[in-house]
Amino acid sequence: MKVAIVIPSLHAGGMERVMSELLNEFSKDKTLEIHLILYGITREIFYSVPENVTIHKPSFEFKNKYRLFYTLKTLIFLRRQIIKIAPKSILSFGERWNSFVLIACWGLKYPIYVSDRCQPNKSLGKLHNWLRNKLYPKAKGVIAQTEKGKAIFEKMYKHTNIQVIGNPIRQITSEKKIDKENIVLTVGRLIDTKHHDELIRLFVEINDPNWKLIIVGDDALKQKNRSKLERLIKELRAEDKVVLVGSQKEVEPYYLKSKVFAFTSSSEGFPNVIGEAMSAGLPVVAFDCMSGPSDMIANEKNGYLIELFNYESFKKHLQILMSDESLRLKLGLNAAESIQEFKIDEISKKYKKMILE
Repeated sequence: MKVAIVIPSLHAGGMERVMSELLNEFSKDKTLEIHLILYGITREIFYSVPENVTIHKPSFEFKNKYRLFYTLKTLIFLRRQIIKIAPKSILSFGERWNSFVLIACWGLKYPIYVSDRCQPNKSLGKLHNWLRNKLYPKAKGVIAQTEKGKAIFEKMYKHTNIQVIGNPIRQITSEKKIDKENIVLTVGRLIDTKHHDELIRLFVEINDPNWKLIIVGDDALKQKNRSKLERLIKELRAEDKVVLVGSQKEVEPYYLKSKVFAFTSSSEGFPNVIGEAMSAGLPVVAFDCMSGPSDMIANEKNGYLIELFNYESFKKHLQILMSDESLRLKLGLNAAESIQEFKIDEISKKYKKMILE
């Protein structure tokens, strides 16, 4: 049974990592013949691809100087490859690219399922918004990452087949015992919507000399927030309490040695870092933002969901976890157990059930 998975590239990124994990899981099914079509400007392959997956890429270089010509040429390439493969089903990833795939396959008989990865109520600009509104209803099915996303998509696209499939969550475990430290951890790019400055302020206000706040992540989107955060830490005289460790290739050790995970983001598609923290047995305090945290956190059972921008409540619940070891252990154990539904094999089953049955 042939399946065509269509994605611009496999460069280093969140969506691409998810796609790589799904490819590896799909490839274990010997009843499937997997075809990966890369059609973006770079068509880069950063993540490993199983040997039994056939890769298709355009033979020509995309030249931005002649963008319209090469866009049309890419559309023709994609359409011809789909016809040549003749797949049972097509799975497309990428909110800005799904419309491109639907245009390329216009009039063909193959069912197309589109996975939309962004914050569901986020505008992609007039052109992309218009294309999605016109083309998504033509897809066989739409995959949302969260329940909130599904509710929004149902209103936007009036589609009868919208299903929720979250991201696969890496399981953060260790065979050897790791001594926990009094660390509140957060992981994420240093961008405005993560509100690291407010997290630093409320942590310093808690004023517990036995705890540290560690922030994993670095500048992104040209916002240059690291220097702003460094100045804030200095102004608050919190150099011994708050540590910016920058981007880390190996984040697992930070999850495993920390005791609490804090997440003050106000805008998400599906925050994998929350799931990773939970898999490591960390209770999470997070804003109930659009969208993602509420699909993983059951309030007061495996963490705390806080009303968006209610920093006083956030500080209160963070302080509760910092001061109560038995509560931390209880919520952390529940977190590690509940996040199992997002293991890669479970997510793969959901995808296959949707696009093949």
